[in-house]
Amino acid sequence: MIQHYVTDQQKNEIYEQSTALVFTKIIWANRLALATCFLWFGFLKLIHASPAEPLVTSLHDVTIVRYIPIQTFMFLLGIVECTIGILWLIPGVTKVAFTLFALQMFTTFLPLFYLPHDVWQTTGVLTLPGQYIVKNVVFLSSAATVFYVFLKQKK
Repeated sequence: MIQHYVTDQQKNEIYEQSTALVFTKIIWANRLALATCFLWFGFLKLIHASPAEPLVTSLHDVTIVRYIPIQTFMFLLGIVECTIGILWLIPGVTKVAFTLFALQMFTTFLPLFYLPHDVWQTTGVLTLPGQYIVKNVVFLSSAATVFYVFLKQKK
């Protein structure tokens, strides 16, 4: 009987290859999740079927109502969100995707401060729209992971 011995170096190479493959799949899972959510949420805004529309309208009313009509703003927001979704699927434009994403995320947290009666029941207790906003922390984590790996691969 012939025995085959695997050296420690071979074991390390196999481990590193399988880890790299799993890591790549994890990053793509994050890209797909971000793309799916942004395309979906953006599309709902374009067809005026978004459950976030009343909250967006309220925020619009207390911030930029003088500068852009709500119909135009909602359309542009839907386009931007769909664009962000598509950009997450193109690794070469990850920096652009992350930049647009970060700007959009900044605006999603504004109701926590500008519309406290809409997002807080009491101190520390969020309404459903408030929970909808805070779930974006998961998006931030996912996007930061993708962006970090993108930057590391560029070195």
